[in-house]
Amino acid sequence: MADAKVLPFGDEPRPRRGGSGGGGRRQSGPSGPQGQSGQQAKDAAGKRPLAPVPEPEPVPEATEATAAPEPGGSGWERRIAGGLAFLRRRVTGDYQVDEFGYDEELTDQVLMSLIRPLYENYFRVEVKGIENIPSDGGALVVANHSGTLPLDGLMMQVAVHDHHPADRHLRLLAADLVFMLPVVNELARKAGHTLACAEDAERLLMRGEVVGVMPEGFKGLGKPFGERYKLQRFGRGGFVSTALRAGVPIVPCSIVGAEEIYPMVGNARTLARLLGVPYFPLTPTFPWLGPLGALPLPTKWTIEFGAPIPTDGYPPEAAEDPMLMFNLTDQVREQIQHTLYKLLVQRRSVFF
Repeated sequence: MADAKVLPFGDEPRPRRGGSGGGGRRQSGPSGPQGQSGQQAKDAAGKRPLAPVPEPEPVPEATEATAAPEPGGSGWERRIAGGLAFLRRRVTGDYQVDEFGYDEELTDQVLMSLIRPLYENYFRVEVKGIENIPSDGGALVVANHSGTLPLDGLMMQVAVHDHHPADRHLRLLAADLVFMLPVVNELARKAGHTLACAEDAERLLMRGEVVGVMPEGFKGLGKPFGERYKLQRFGRGGFVSTALRAGVPIVPCSIVGAEEIYPMVGNARTLARLLGVPYFPLTPTFPWLGPLGALPLPTKWTIEFGAPIPTDGYPPEAAEDPMLMFNLTDQVREQIQHTLYKLLVQRRSVFF
């Protein structure tokens, strides 16, 4: 038997784990029990090829096209579904009206939507002092009245409905004539209007509603163009008595812009008596241009709600004090008239 060759430990490389004896890489180094220092071993280990770590794919940002669809589908689908549900409730009678005939759902979804383009795009109404209407509880809004046709009341109703931070609704007191006209009568009831009488007004105020009244009545609505923005008599102060009984604040409201939509230059009184209406207006366009003459002029409107006048500090018998009612009526009237003059001075033009 031939003499075995004796190799000192570390002179030839040890085979790598898992590989053949001669396929390993020779390691050299004078120091250490394995022929290399600890630092060199670490360096050598660091030179071994490592398997590449896959980088995570970037998550694309959500866009309108890639975002998850909202429940209920697209906006148009939701609108169509809401419209169909609304029609189903109307057909089946599954909706509510109050004792005065007010239909809140119909007013919010249909009637306000029909009036709003006139409010926003035609008259371009600017609203000031809406925060003077209380956020809760009853309040009586008292405004000037003008314009030949009562569009000012509708614009005031949209202003409260769309701009009040507490989403309040304005219930207008209307004249008897409104409830004698076909179609108009039903629409007025659905929109929350009620007869201008102390009993109905007091019931609404005691329920915490915001009630609107225009004490000038037909005297203000049908006054000639030469007397524009001059307040007419405010009746006998019945609205003050109602506010005192209910203990609610009175909020003066001044409307600029309505006087010029139908400049009333004459009144055919004989024709008005035959038709049973308070006046028959003659304007530069009506009745000369026929139905086209009934189109209002696109004036620029401003509606300002003034500081409320409290009434809850008076005793219950104050509602029967004629002197107090006269003083409060005069105070409300003067505040509205003063604000009208102020807004007219600030106005750049009738149409802009």
